[in-house]
Amino acid sequence: MANIETQIAIDGDETDSAYNDEDIASDTTSLKSAIVNYKYRNGRRYHAYKEGSYWGPNDETQADQLDIFHHISLLLLDGELNKAPISKNPTKVLDVGTGTGIWAIEFADKFPSAEVIGTDLSPTQPSLVPPNLRFEVDDFTEPWVFRRNSFDFIHARCLYGCVADWSAFYKEALDHLQPGGYFEQLEMSVWVKSDDGSVTPDSIFDQWGKISLTLGEKFGKSLQTVDESKAGIEAAGFINVVERRWKLPVGGWAADKQFKEIGQYNRIHWEQGIEGWCIYLLTSLLKWSLDDVHVYLAKMRQALRDRSIHAYQEV
Repeated sequence: MANIETQIAIDGDETDSAYNDEDIASDTTSLKSAIVNYKYRNGRRYHAYKEGSYWGPNDETQADQLDIFHHISLLLLDGELNKAPISKNPTKVLDVGTGTGIWAIEFADKFPSAEVIGTDLSPTQPSLVPPNLRFEVDDFTEPWVFRRNSFDFIHARCLYGCVADWSAFYKEALDHLQPGGYFEQLEMSVWVKSDDGSVTPDSIFDQWGKISLTLGEKFGKSLQTVDESKAGIEAAGFINVVERRWKLPVGGWAADKQFKEIGQYNRIHWEQGIEGWCIYLLTSLLKWSLDDVHVYLAKMRQALRDRSIHAYQEV
């Protein structure tokens, strides 16, 4: 897989022990009825716990998008669940913002030695999981309820637009790792680019990037995490920080077989995800009508299927 400096060739064919005892009465013990009393807006389902603190739906449509991106991530990472050189027998692992729980489930299966915890605002994960895994409803932007120095690996994926105070988040992660432990974060850009100028200024892709960053600013939670995370991690006091960057094609326009496959999945990923990514923020912050949103999304879907546009995002 080529790294971020490489230009992608274009296909010419245009056709429990982790917890402090005193924290038992924490937010994670909120009444189940309050947690699962989901909120519905514009035909989409959202979390009720800490309502409004996250912009994404938690319904089946968005769950499918998250699982598609998990598959894309496996392709990018050569089938691996992580790049950090963790122990062959990890003991305590935390997956913050676990979403559908698919990463945590696969990690727990792969490493039966590990006690794996996945946290999220929504209790939408499956109940049939490996015995060494449990899911908790929790807000990772609040002070953490776990015992410090308790995890040997903390994993995060796609937390863009989720965190107002990254310095506090990274400090919590550092404080809760065992000496010698690892933190790993995978983020994707919301801004679509091209190397050949096919993503033109003022195109719908260009508009998407500009509008998305504006929404993040208005929401108070940056959507530029892909470009900000390394500096934030280093500022928190982590050492031996390594950043890897990839170009993730949008669509099957690449000549390289692996890039083409990833791009084809990514186009489906975008088509599945774009409504959930923007509808709450556009209607609540910019006061767009639903008709305006649907016209916007129709233009995006048309561009996503245009093989003459050689678009990619950075991961």
